[in-house]
Amino acid sequence: MPEELLINVNEFETRVALLEGGALQELHIARGGGYSYTGNIYLGRVGRPIPSMQAAFVDLGLERPGFLHSRSLGPKVADEGEETPAPDIRDLVHEGQEVLVQAIRDPISGKGLRLTTAVTLAAGHVVLTPFGKHVDISRRIEDDEERERLRQLIEDIQTDLGVDMGFIARTVSAGAPREVLAADIRQLTRIWEKVAAKQAAAQCPALIYEDIPLPLRVLRDLSGPRVQRILIDDEETYRRAANFAAEFLPDASACIEAYAEPRPMFERFGIEDEAARALLPRVELKCGGFLVIEQTEAMITIDVNTGSFLGGGRFEETVFRTNLEAASVIPRQLRLRNLGGIIVVDFIDMENPEHQRQVLRTLENAGKGDRARLDFEGFSSLGLVQMSRKRTRESLARQTCEPCPMCAGVGLTKTSETTCIEIFRTILRDAQAERRQSADEYLIRAPEAVVDRLLDEDASQLAAIANRIGQEIRLQVEPSYGPGEFDLVGMQGTSR
Repeated sequence: MPEELLINVNEFETRVALLEGGALQELHIARGGGYSYTGNIYLGRVGRPIPSMQAAFVDLGLERPGFLHSRSLGPKVADEGEETPAPDIRDLVHEGQEVLVQAIRDPISGKGLRLTTAVTLAAGHVVLTPFGKHVDISRRIEDDEERERLRQLIEDIQTDLGVDMGFIARTVSAGAPREVLAADIRQLTRIWEKVAAKQAAAQCPALIYEDIPLPLRVLRDLSGPRVQRILIDDEETYRRAANFAAEFLPDASACIEAYAEPRPMFERFGIEDEAARALLPRVELKCGGFLVIEQTEAMITIDVNTGSFLGGGRFEETVFRTNLEAASVIPRQLRLRNLGGIIVVDFIDMENPEHQRQVLRTLENAGKGDRARLDFEGFSSLGLVQMSRKRTRESLARQTCEPCPMCAGVGLTKTSETTCIEIFRTILRDAQAERRQSADEYLIRAPEAVVDRLLDEDASQLAAIANRIGQEIRLQVEPSYGPGEFDLVGMQGTSR
């Protein structure tokens, strides 16, 4: 399907939306401190290696140290098919060592940057691997003749320019002429020379190379043959993008347009509403069923429900059709919400093995357009499908939201009945303490819903407790108190 890029820029944030067939697929946001560290190159200092984690923390001069695992450090240690244990982290780095590293994943859930020593630099069609020698081709280019053409072209350009470094042909390089590839290789070679010079003069720790801003980065990474239009609603960003494309992405130049309509661009294309729905756990399906998507620290769980969908035939067919639609929707929701890591999908139970195979095929086909790597497993004995999606940055929800101060991130709040019972227990416990025996009366401060219940459904229990302790109990509504919050005050004592 044809794709569109919408780039919205204002003084407080930058947002980029990728549409496919008019439907929102990805949403990238940059606020304040910037969009992403991914791609930045640092000269860092290694802390003490941690054998139990087979990793080391690296001081980058940032708020938190980066995380460097032994798998992301050093050359390949085993040929294909061999079972060779990874080398000990203490044999690869030592405390105080200076290392050139690149951020491959942004800080997630309070963790520092994920790092690698396999540094790369990307242009529109080619990726430079400065510490390599070989030419590799993107796995998404499946045509053998095109793969060989690209390999031969890049090797010839390497020879002509005297470049002794490795390169990877990106997916968008399919069909690209020699002059386009040569321009990218020359550009990347010049950038690497500057990186090497800055590294030589830098005081560790230091930022050596910072990747380009969000609008240009997305233009570089997401533009391709399927992108037919790129709309930008900021005049200065439009000029910079046009100049960048003219120099490095000539095929994309003709697609770039300035958005000049009075109606805000994201409102015009329905991005605002779609982004708001992407923060909700429930996703409605056209058939009447729905998904419930929950993000936890360990994994993403997705529950499929028939909802109001009754179907027109047997129950098994209703279940199959609901699961089939869910399978076509789930990859888009993961991509839109930028959810990654381990994902467990609880489809509605199906007894027919062929139905299971069709649902799994639909799930895999729907995920083919995702630029993040997706891996699928079949149905387990419990009817669950486990899959994974590569994570490179925080999810949309964690970028734009924070834990609820009322529920402390639990997602649930105590009922008024529960709060009233807690108040009763607190009064009885407090009345038995010596420090309260001189109090003349109690004052309960609580939300309006709790006070209403104490005056209505629980009025008899409250009166019985007052008689039992021989003290008057007064009530006061506190509008600022959230669900589950209350105070018990002894009028001649101190508040608890």
